[in-house]
Amino acid sequence: MFLALRELWFARTRFLLMGAVVALISVLMVILSGLSSGLVVDGVSALQRTPVQAFAFSEGTKTDSAFSRSVVTEEQADAWRARPDVANAELFGNAIVNAKTDSGTPVDLTLFGIRPGSFLEPAASDGAPLGADTDIVLSDSARDADVALGDTIIIDRLGTELTVVGFTADKRTFGHVDVAYVPLTTWQEIHAGVELGEQTPAGAYSEASVVAIQGVDGVLPDLAAGDAAAGTLTKTLEESFDSSPGYTAETMTMSMIQAFLYAISALVVGAFFTIWTVQRSREIAVLRAMGASTGFLLRDALLQAVLVLVGSVTVGVLIGLGLGSGLEGTGMPFALESGPILQGALLLIVLGLIGAAVAVVRIVRIDPLAALGENR
Repeated sequence: MFLALRELWFARTRFLLMGAVVALISVLMVILSGLSSGLVVDGVSALQRTPVQAFAFSEGTKTDSAFSRSVVTEEQADAWRARPDVANAELFGNAIVNAKTDSGTPVDLTLFGIRPGSFLEPAASDGAPLGADTDIVLSDSARDADVALGDTIIIDRLGTELTVVGFTADKRTFGHVDVAYVPLTTWQEIHAGVELGEQTPAGAYSEASVVAIQGVDGVLPDLAAGDAAAGTLTKTLEESFDSSPGYTAETMTMSMIQAFLYAISALVVGAFFTIWTVQRSREIAVLRAMGASTGFLLRDALLQAVLVLVGSVTVGVLIGLGLGSGLEGTGMPFALESGPILQGALLLIVLGLIGAAVAVVRIVRIDPLAALGENR
């Protein structure tokens, strides 16, 4: 490994430039990872924090925005409750509405209709849980819209007035909109379009968007058997994320951008080491003539790639974390998560090594006499 280390110092300007490029790619990887995680959190964080294993939709519901398209009944919920592998099954309402506070501040909310006291009700870290039909518990992030305890939320067009009695301990959003928990009967009236003072249709109180299912001891129940009995189409909690508006398109777009970034990283590193290998062919030929094995030469070349990649990616990730920390808490959907960032850093290193390995494979075919200029 002596030659590899000496070359790193001798050609330090070229290796520093290469390292700077990889570091910039790493910074971009961290930023894209934060944007991707932020979009997921902003799109489905409320579902992620809901203690269920699955949601049962009505049969034939289109996947995109399925929560707003699906309608299930109390009878279907009863069919799920009768299953021996189901611990709890509750009607669950989901609807995005426009509203305003009593001071006139407009707020967009995703209403989650739940039965007060059920396993679906979140703990209120500030204030009180749901009690009266006019109570509403908001996501902690709704405070950013200048909403406070005791404020009145008025649903547009319907005039329904709800009193803010509590906030959740964490941010809960759905479809990039803050979530508000309301009693199921209140949600059913709003979903039916009942204006203030009007009579609610009797059938409205037996319907909701989906059936929220909790398996025995947290184990996923037999969804196929349950669907056959209840006449529903059930998705696991993770599968239901696709039912959030725009979730699939956003995640696919970010995944495609990240995939191109990794491919570009491998090509850039591979191209650099291809040129570098050609330039150092005479030194390699001398080593071959002195009896160096192919394995030694490959290890020597790959050591350079490892040092450049690990050092550059580490510096880039640290810079990216510094920049990303300043983006968290802003209006941008951005969230730094260690798992995706570590995975991305490892991918950059591995793909870069693959690109470098492809470049230095030519070492195996080097003829010392040809490299040293036998025809001169």
